Amino acid sequence: MGKYRYILFYKPYGVLSQFTDNSDATPRRTLKDYIPVAKVYPVGRLDWDSEGLMLLTNHGQLQNQLSHPRFEHPRTYWVQVERIPDPDAVLKLQQGVVIENYCTKPAQVQLLTDAPLLPPRDPPIRFRKNVPTAWLEMTLTEGKNRQVRRMTAAVGFPTLRLVRVAIASICLQNLQPGQWRDLTPEELQPLLKIVNTGQVQHQFR
Repeated sequence: MGKYRYILFYKPYGVLSQFTDNSDATPRRTLKDYIPVAKVYPVGRLDWDSEGLMLLTNHGQLQNQLSHPRFEHPRTYWVQVERIPDPDAVLKLQQGVVIENYCTKPAQVQLLTDAPLLPPRDPPIRFRKNVPTAWLEMTLTEGKNRQVRRMTAAVGFPTLRLVRVAIASICLQNLQPGQWRDLTPEELQPLLKIVNTGQVQHQFR
């Protein structure tokens, strides 16, 4: 397995989850601005306005198994929303909500009692006067376009900040926004098991 690279990256806000910007608009930051490693590719994608964990590799089989919808590998997000979601809204998110004529699959969702310890976002989110905010932890096994944002909006609590903190067994830790590192052997072992068996072991929390 020595020929393969497995990279953990903390994507900052406002960075495309690709190495080139193909738009004709104002140039945006890309992975190339942070990761000087050739021929590694993201496992899945993370929206321009989202933050957090990205896994990059040149191991095509692992990339396919973690990206393909049929494998349903879990992804965990910390989601800051406007106002305080009530139990009914949390239940709806857990059971599935309809977004664009599609009902989302059941998800693990809980209201966090305390704000998670995260680096401040640059630029900071825009707070509305007299409107409280709350944090949800959401674990999904699917990745429709802007799904988390659409889910929270569907139950009346718009997303203000979105940070991915886990992909399968890999957790965001020991990094600041814009930093990257190679996976440790301990982190890599369960990923290689996914390649060998197709099984995903979610070990977050």
